[in-house]
Amino acid sequence: MFEGFDPVLLARIQFALTVSFHIIFPAFSIGLASYLAVLEGLWLWTGKAVYMDTFKYWIKIFAVSFGMGVVSGITMSYQFGTNWSVFSDKTGPVLGPMMAYEVLSAFFLEAGFLGIMLFGQKRVGKALHFAATLVVAIGTLFSAFWILSVNSWMHTPAGFSMNEVGQFVPEDWWAIVFNPSFPYRLVHMVLAAYLTTAFVVGAVGAFHLLHNRYNASARKMFSMALWMAVIVAPLQILAGDAHGLNTLEYEPAKIAAMEGHFEADAQGPLPLTLFGIPDMQAAVTRYALDVPYLGSLILTHSLDGQIKGLKAFPREDWPNAALIFWTFRIMVGIGFAMLGVGLWSLYTRFKEALYESPWLNRAMIAMGPAGFVAVICGWITTEVGRQPFTVYGLLRTAESHSPIAAEAVGTSLIAFIVVYFLLFGAGTFYILRLMSHEPTPFEADTPHHPIRTAGLTPAPAFEDRTIADPAE
Repeated sequence: MFEGFDPVLLARIQFALTVSFHIIFPAFSIGLASYLAVLEGLWLWTGKAVYMDTFKYWIKIFAVSFGMGVVSGITMSYQFGTNWSVFSDKTGPVLGPMMAYEVLSAFFLEAGFLGIMLFGQKRVGKALHFAATLVVAIGTLFSAFWILSVNSWMHTPAGFSMNEVGQFVPEDWWAIVFNPSFPYRLVHMVLAAYLTTAFVVGAVGAFHLLHNRYNASARKMFSMALWMAVIVAPLQILAGDAHGLNTLEYEPAKIAAMEGHFEADAQGPLPLTLFGIPDMQAAVTRYALDVPYLGSLILTHSLDGQIKGLKAFPREDWPNAALIFWTFRIMVGIGFAMLGVGLWSLYTRFKEALYESPWLNRAMIAMGPAGFVAVICGWITTEVGRQPFTVYGLLRTAESHSPIAAEAVGTSLIAFIVVYFLLFGAGTFYILRLMSHEPTPFEADTPHHPIRTAGLTPAPAFEDRTIADPAE
């Protein structure tokens, strides 16, 4: 069935499939864990039942997404042994310990305290439960730290030497962990996770506000999500710009491919190509719509700055410009759309009509899945842009593959497609079902609630917005 297929290409497709399914769950759980910690902290600080109501609403969704993220990540680690055993052998002395650190310092924190976070609220004190929630949130960030360090080292390898059998061996762990691109990637990914979660939370809040604009939890979700968009979207644009400058320094061919720039020595200021169709065979971007000077300004922060085009590099080292030219623009376009929604929300706040704007609600619902699309496009841009190398400039993808036949890889690929779409399709459907349920106030009856223990009246479903609230 797969006779004549390239086993390396099939293995790449299989890994791309699994990582695309996997990345959406950590991107969501990283942001959602921090959001839950903020909600519980605000509940303890203000005593307002709406924060615990919202916490209880999202913790079920977090539990499901966390479990799906764990399961989807396990299959990826197996592929290092089945499809990419040569890569594992050559990079194992460097990358193996860092992946073990991720399990020890991150997953143990998350798994160890997740049970208390999910089921311990009526069994432990308020402080201990809040501490467990914080530890889970910190664990998700530690996980991102180590995984991004591993991935960044593959792009900007440092702190190693080669032994007599061609393995990468560690020489300086500080240089390995904090390799040149790692700080930029870490900030960029964590901010992306926060934005992704904010727009999911905001979309759910907007959906329920269209049905009942006085629902206190829906209002809180909507307001907090849009504050996050206003604050984080500009930071993400700045982080992306810094990341781009770092990539230009260490992976210039990737930048050339992202920009559809082929000429080795361009004359005059570099334009920014907004749209076009990169033709890899002809080495030209057809139907280009250019903005003069803007390419030089964005890429080099100078009106007359230049970058090397793909023709300045050996043709066998070219990334696939036809693909990452568009995935990069989709990612950037979504980022600016997020900023636009945030600015729109500021205008409605100024007009004191944040909850009375159905078009803003609809825009937020439409933008709900946008963060996931941006994250996947960003990873495609990053990983395809590193090709044809697994370790940039040092180990080629074709040299990293296991010596197995195309039939074996292709058969497992079909199995992955069927199982992933069935299993994760069902899980995603269940999450959407949970999101479709209207948030209801119920936490004022719990014996640990500060309002209950203080002998006060539980908060009404619609709270007076004149009361000072740190999240409004």
